[in-house]
This record gives sequence, C-alpha cells and structure tokens, in this order.
Amino acid sequence: MLKVKDKNIDVDEEGYLLNPDDWDEDVAEAIAKQEGIELTDTHWGLIYYFREYYEEHMRHPSMHVFLKTLGRRHGKRYRDTKSYRDFLYELFPKGPVQTLCKLAGLPKPIDEIEE
Repeated sequence: MLKVKDKNIDVDEEGYLLNPDDWDEDVAEAIAKQEGIELTDTHWGLIYYFREYYEEHMRHPSMHVFLKTLGRRHGKRYRDTKSYRDFLYELFPKGPVQTLCKLAGLPKPIDEIEE
C-alpha cells in the first residue's frame, strides 16, 4: 500500500501499481521518494516518454530501444550508447527500465530489460 495525500494506492510487493489508472504525478513523486530519487525535469521527461511509448506500443521500451531513441528525443547527443547507459544508471541506479516502469505506473517489465 502506498499512501499519497489522502488516498491509499495498491502496489505489489516490489512497489509497482496494481491499477495503472491510479497513476498521477503525486503517485510518481511518492514512488520516487521510496526509491530515493529526487525527480528533476530530466526524470519527468523520461517518465512521460515511457508512458507515451507504452500507450502507443502496449509494452515498455527495451533497453536497446531506450538507448537508441532517447538521446534524440531529449536533445542530448551521446557519443556512444555506453555513455548514455552510464547517464541513465546515474539517474536510476536500481535499473532504468525497471525504475521508470514503476515511476510511470506501468506493469513490471518481465523480458528485454537489459538488452
């Protein structure tokens, strides 16, 4: 259970929302606090990227797609995927794909997490 303002939000044992319709920015902030992350504009851009990608494809982006497309979307160019991957792990030390799915209110990723 996650307490957000005066609402109780159902989550699984790992903190993923059980009902995606419960998601809003306050819920993301509460999850981020539990994860020890202070959300910046960069974090929010990535959260909304994941939400939009999921809405369009009905799955989260794989790490490969994430690395390939995200630098362009946010106007930052990285010389190689390793430097971008390192940047993402600085933002989300427990794993970018897993953490972003949680913050974006998406189902827990099961496959293709680190491809």
